[in-house]
Amino acid sequence: MDTQNCFHCGLDIVAEAEIIFDEKTFCCNGCKTVYEIFSLNDLTSYYDFEKSPGATPQESKNKYDFLENVAIVSKLLEFEEDSTAIISLNIPHIHCSSCIWILENLQRLQRGISISQVNFIDKKVRITYNPKEVSLSKIVHLLNSIGYEPYISLENYETSRQKVDRSLTYKLGVAFFCFGNIMLLSFPEYFEVKEFWLDNYKPFFRWLIFMLALPSFFYSASGYYVSAYKSIKSGMLNIDIPIALGIIVMFIRSLVDILFDYGPGFFDSLASLVFFMLLGKMFQIKTYSFLSFERDFKSYFPVAVTRINANDCEESVAIYDVQKGDRLLIRNQELIPVDGILISEKAAIDYSFVTGEAIPINKNSGDKIFAGGKQIGKIIEMEVLFSVSQSYLTQLWSNDVFQKKVKQKHKSITDQISRYFTPILLLIAFVGFSYWIFRDTNTAFNVFTAVLIVACPCALALTAPFTLGNVLRILGKQNMYLKNALVIEQFAQVDTLVFDKTGTITTNEKSNIFYEGKPLSETNLIRISSLLRASNHPLSRMLYDFLPQKGKIKIQDFKELTGQGIQAKVEDDFIKIGSILFLGNTQKSMLLQTAIHIQINNEYYGKYVFKNQYREGLAELFKSLKNNYQIKVLSGDNAGEKEALEQLLPQGTELIFNQKPEQKLEFIKQLQDAGKNVMMVGDGLNDAGALAQSNVGISISENVNIFSPACDAILEASQFKKLHYFLRLSNKSMLVIKMSFGLSLLYNIVGLAFAVTGNLEPLVAAIIMPLSTITIVGFVTIMSNYYARKLGVRIKKLEVRS
Repeated sequence: MDTQNCFHCGLDIVAEAEIIFDEKTFCCNGCKTVYEIFSLNDLTSYYDFEKSPGATPQESKNKYDFLENVAIVSKLLEFEEDSTAIISLNIPHIHCSSCIWILENLQRLQRGISISQVNFIDKKVRITYNPKEVSLSKIVHLLNSIGYEPYISLENYETSRQKVDRSLTYKLGVAFFCFGNIMLLSFPEYFEVKEFWLDNYKPFFRWLIFMLALPSFFYSASGYYVSAYKSIKSGMLNIDIPIALGIIVMFIRSLVDILFDYGPGFFDSLASLVFFMLLGKMFQIKTYSFLSFERDFKSYFPVAVTRINANDCEESVAIYDVQKGDRLLIRNQELIPVDGILISEKAAIDYSFVTGEAIPINKNSGDKIFAGGKQIGKIIEMEVLFSVSQSYLTQLWSNDVFQKKVKQKHKSITDQISRYFTPILLLIAFVGFSYWIFRDTNTAFNVFTAVLIVACPCALALTAPFTLGNVLRILGKQNMYLKNALVIEQFAQVDTLVFDKTGTITTNEKSNIFYEGKPLSETNLIRISSLLRASNHPLSRMLYDFLPQKGKIKIQDFKELTGQGIQAKVEDDFIKIGSILFLGNTQKSMLLQTAIHIQINNEYYGKYVFKNQYREGLAELFKSLKNNYQIKVLSGDNAGEKEALEQLLPQGTELIFNQKPEQKLEFIKQLQDAGKNVMMVGDGLNDAGALAQSNVGISISENVNIFSPACDAILEASQFKKLHYFLRLSNKSMLVIKMSFGLSLLYNIVGLAFAVTGNLEPLVAAIIMPLSTITIVGFVTIMSNYYARKLGVRIKKLEVRS
């Protein structure tokens, strides 16, 4: 009976069962429906990616009725607020570029879906949609209808258990079994023992070895064949091509030797080759997993959140110490670190970090509020529903929206070498084979296989990731938290440092404060304290801690103007607190002090004057930085402390005062236009724009839950004096990468020289290949740790001298 293929899924269909539509043949109504959907939405270019790429849609009537249950859906959703909901679905059938293409175009198939992003490695699609326009069940039915049925398990969502892929372990076990037994059976061949029974049963043992080699060849090495096939199909040659070719050539050559009784073949070498290559791959994966674990473990933001304890007192706690049932205090511009229930009467939440929409959403007491939102306005209280998920916060921090487009030099070098590596390697292998085939057939096959195996760019490709990964771990242990490994390379390129003053080079914990003006009643002090309690500005926090009278008075119409001041209606009085310009006064005598001015009902009362305490080791830090970097200090305050700063900081340090946030940003931009590579160090609140504009932005954290996704690093305030150490370690990391590049290239050159001349057996090449990876990983780890210790000792010596 004649058969033909379905246009959509490619399955064979019986002629009598075929469905013809639009001059195309389909196996079922499901495939026909998918094609109709694509046609109506102008998505037929989907079929250009791969011939018959779709899966056969499965019937699912009533299968997803449970998704109509609101309680169940709320457990599945990552985020749900008004007109925005976000869910991540497991799609087991994701397997190629066409899958990615169609799944990232779901918004063209279904109204209400705004964004869909595919994570190919985890086989997940993250969908952002409007629940008012489309339900989750409708989205799932759509996915099922186009052949991408999601796997939904409430148990998995609740326990966060993920299936561990042990396929490599199984392959390695099979390869080891085959390798061990083949080597054992091959001993008589190695020693060429002349013995009657061995000579008579030699063919039997050779065919037994052949049978033992089959699982290793077809199963254990299958990953290399699949990878090579996909690489050739995509037009991009990867390193698995020569490896797969070498294994296949060795297998065919060995089979020919046995068939024509030329010898025992190379099944022992083949089995050992597969085993040692899989062992190297296992080592590489385990090392990556270790670095990934270290990164996840260290990716807690070094910020604190204010918790209200059982005695109704406020306490600052580490963000990862927050537990279910805790009461948290969230100030203006603070990140909501966990999902919870709003206790306060009202709140305005900005979810732009999650959804990209900057319009605040109003919430009432009892409403659920989600992690990642930013509190706008007066202070609020919330009850925690779940403990902090550092992975979720890291995902928020690493959102593509906030990534800076910086070219990685090491990556471009690796990409260029890898692009030409495989074609050149194949050319060398064939030239070597052609040369030796006329002299010695056995040597020719050995040369061909050894060249393909010994020269591997794996060591080359691992130099940068492992170096930067290890340095990332070292910095994390010293409370310098980087967004990603790329920031280390950006550190090494910096030539200009710009520091904010208040809250950055000054400390929030120590400051001499005194009051000048009309006496303030206890009632007014409590009102001022209540207003300051809602602000996150460093001076506000210092004054709040300084005031002895603490209170919790109802605040209305709270408003904070970044870098200027705060105002609100407290009981029946209108209070303004901030700079003298914010209060509308322009007296020159008042412009030359760091002070917070008080105005109640348009009547000026007085000011709290701050004699700032600068961070420990600031003078020594700037002195050491001056030799290698241009240093600038920007401040939103007046020039009242200019003389003190000029005495404290190295001569020639540029000091600029009275800078609004937008002026700081423009200053950074002007430096960049002049060809400077700028690092901005700020407090993360008033400096968000400048941090985003700079090549590298560092946010200083000092017991305040300020979350600035625009920054590239978060530095715990106590480690501020180590800034030069971090910069120098980044430079040394680039040196380690260059040294390891040279080492891996040298290894490949020497290995190829031995292989081409016929002085390297394929088995030895297979052992050397993973050893090169181990060597590179060991080298970069030892060197980066060495430089970290050496620079640390040097910094301590300088501190002792000072």
